[in-house]
This record gives sequence, C-alpha cells and structure tokens, in this order.
Amino acid sequence: MEQVAEAAPPPPAGSHPPGATSEVGLLADGGSAFWARMHSARAATRTLDLQYYLWASDVTGRLLVRELLAAADRGVRVRLLIDDLYGLGHERAISALNGHPMITVRWFNASRWRKWGWVGFASELLFGNWHLNRRMHNKAWITDGEQVICGGRNIGDRYFDAPADFNFRDLDIEVKGEAAQEAVAAFEAYWRSPLSRPVSRLPRMRTRKSLLKRFRRRLEDSAASAGTQEVLRDMRGLRRRMERGLDIANDAIRIIADPPDKARGQAESAIGPVVAKLLASAQREALLISPYFVPGEAGTRSLIGLVERGVRVSVITNSLAATDVVAVHGGYARYRQRLLEAGVEIFELRSIGETKSGVFGSRGASLHTKAVLVDDGPSMIGSFNLDPRSIDLNTEMAVLIQHSALTRLVRRLHAKLAAPERSWKLGLEGGRLTWNGTPGREPDATWRRRALAWTVGCLPIESQL
Repeated sequence: MEQVAEAAPPPPAGSHPPGATSEVGLLADGGSAFWARMHSARAATRTLDLQYYLWASDVTGRLLVRELLAAADRGVRVRLLIDDLYGLGHERAISALNGHPMITVRWFNASRWRKWGWVGFASELLFGNWHLNRRMHNKAWITDGEQVICGGRNIGDRYFDAPADFNFRDLDIEVKGEAAQEAVAAFEAYWRSPLSRPVSRLPRMRTRKSLLKRFRRRLEDSAASAGTQEVLRDMRGLRRRMERGLDIANDAIRIIADPPDKARGQAESAIGPVVAKLLASAQREALLISPYFVPGEAGTRSLIGLVERGVRVSVITNSLAATDVVAVHGGYARYRQRLLEAGVEIFELRSIGETKSGVFGSRGASLHTKAVLVDDGPSMIGSFNLDPRSIDLNTEMAVLIQHSALTRLVRRLHAKLAAPERSWKLGLEGGRLTWNGTPGREPDATWRRRALAWTVGCLPIESQL
C-alpha cells in the first residue's frame, strides 16, 4: 500500500488570463542547475513532483535525495517517478526512500523480471517484451505545482559540472508561475499511467523503519565527508545564472510532453510534429543543438530543402571523440557529407570543451544540450534529440517559448558552443571531410571508436539510435 494520498488532478492547462506572465530563466551551467534544484526543494511547502530518466548515486545525486528527505520531514509530499532502466541495482536505496510516510516512489515501464537485475531485463527483452526498449526520457522537477525545471539534465555529477572525468554541456529551463501547470498536468498523466508501477508492489521490496534509518545515516555520512564538502565549495563558485529571470506572457509559453502511452507503442510523438512544423516555418535561420543527431532520409531532405530556400541551417552535435554513445555517431556520420555538400553548417563539440582549465581542471566534455531556434523565435528546449529514438521510441518533454530576449540567449549559446576553441567546424576539401580546415579522420577519436562507429553505420539499426 502506498503511503501518500493521491493529489487531485490539476486544472486544465492552456487557458491563461490576459496579460498574465510567468518568470522564465535559462540554467546553462551545471552549478546553477544544481543550486536551483537544491533551493527549490528547501523552499517547497506542499509538494515536490520529480520525473527522471536517470538519478545517479553519486555526490550530487545523494545530496539531492537528502533534500527530498528533509522536505518530507517537514510535511512536503514527495512523489518520485524514475525510469526503471536506471533503477536496476538501486532497489535497496529506493525501497528505503519509499519507506518515508510522505514519499512515494514509482518505476516507469518496469521489467517484471527485475529481481534478476540486468540479466532479467535482457532476458525479458529477448523473449519478446519489446516495450522495454521504449524508455521515459522526460526530466521534470516540479515544486508546489507552480515551478518547474526541465530540459536535458538527469540527476548526477556529470550533469552539474561536479568533479568527474568528463562533464556534459547541458541546458535547463526554469518556469515559475501559471505556465508551469502544463508540466503538472503531464506529470499527473505519467503518474497515473498503467506503466507507472509502485515500488511497494515489487517482489521482496518491503520498506522498514530500520532500513530508512540506515539509509539516512549513509546520506549524512556522505554529506559530511571531505570529498562532498570539497565539491560543495567548488560548486558554490558556480552559482550564477545565464541571465536574470524573464517575465514572459503565459500564452507565449508552451510545455509539451509525449503521452505516456508512447512507451507502449500506442501513441505518436507530440513533440516531433512540433519540431517539423517549427523548422518548416524558418525564413532566415534554423539553429539546431542535439548531442545525438541522426536526421534520417526525411530529416536530411528537410534540412537540405531549407538551405535551398535560402535559410541558414547550423547544427551542433558531438564529435566521435566527445560522444558518450558511439553507436549514434555511426548513424549520424552517413548523412554528414550530403548535408555539407548542400550547404548545411555542422559543428562537432571537441572532447575537451574549454581551452583553459576550469574550476576542476581540464576535463573531457560531451554535449547534452537539446535546443532548436528558428529566426527570431520560438525557441524549444528540452529532452528531445533529433534522432529516431526520440521521435519513435522514448517519451520526451520540451518547452516552446516565443520571446525576443530568450531568443537572443539561445542564439548566444549556439555561438558559444560553435566557437573554434569548443567545436570543430566541418567542411569539404576535394570531397574529403575537414575539421577546422584540416583533412583527417575523426580528430582525437581512438581506433576502437572509429571501428565501432563504422560498424554501426553499416548495420540496419538506425531506427534504434
């Protein structure tokens, strides 16, 4: 039995009083994104509704779980919906958290054989439960039903610029006000979906006060450790915002989420058609940022068609050396030359995103930002990649905003990422690919990465990328 009573469904979204506004801010650096979540948890008075694809058990992941417990202790109702794929192996910690009377945890699209871990998951997939190939990729942090942080970031050190071997260049958007109700409505739809499975109903998952007590003690020990305190000191130096909050008319803000039934193969993408329509409307410029960029035949023809109409098309994605999913690069590489020949600009993020050492020294970087900007707006920011998996398989979430100041910020971010010290600009010389004017083969990439990407590019698996 679940410990927390269900909330009443939110009022229908989309009807806003004339002139009403919400505050919107971009969280372009990891430190700001971490502290925004930390402060919102501490400020919560009624509810925290959280929906994530991945929640890592590392320094920042444990610190934010600690904040959830603190909020629950003072009477805040906490609901946490986690995609089951990355819940595997963390059953004990999640069971302990679910043992708090004010916290309810649910898995989304759970494996029925999950007690055997990854072996059970793979076996169930092998024996025909193909729905497990469809994952909940949404990211949403909702406070008191009136503030939402969503975008590309999961919860973990790599997403918040905490010390690690590499970190993601990522982007979130924060919406405070009535416009956040669309995110609330989306969360409720997922929470009430048949694919949302209570932790308490899983085999051998019994929460006990002693388990929660031990879990609290581990969290407190971790928070007090020298390593965690060093991370917090360094991250306090990153507490900045790209720009102060913007007051934007609610009617100019649209929060879109795929229906949860997409994860059962019973609903189409809600975001894919929006992106297609947005690009088709371009008159002068289309700026695309996507870490996993596999345009496919239809997408390639669409982008080439824009260039033929006189539209500047500029794409930023990961280089082979920078990507954290080498297989996707194999799917993308087959379209590069055609796009370049047609006049599409392509930039690939270097594996080291900064020429100077940052707070934590020189580290590898991987692009994780997902954004689309057309002309003077609107801008779209979210979890949606320009690849077949986001369109057809995974559920996604995005924010679409029409506002001149936000447009300038996204354009500035695109220019920053495309700068020569951060990205290679691809070109063609005598039919050969060049990176910043130098011919070669996938700069800084190992032969193993090149071999894997080439192999994947030859396989008929693009629909899975």
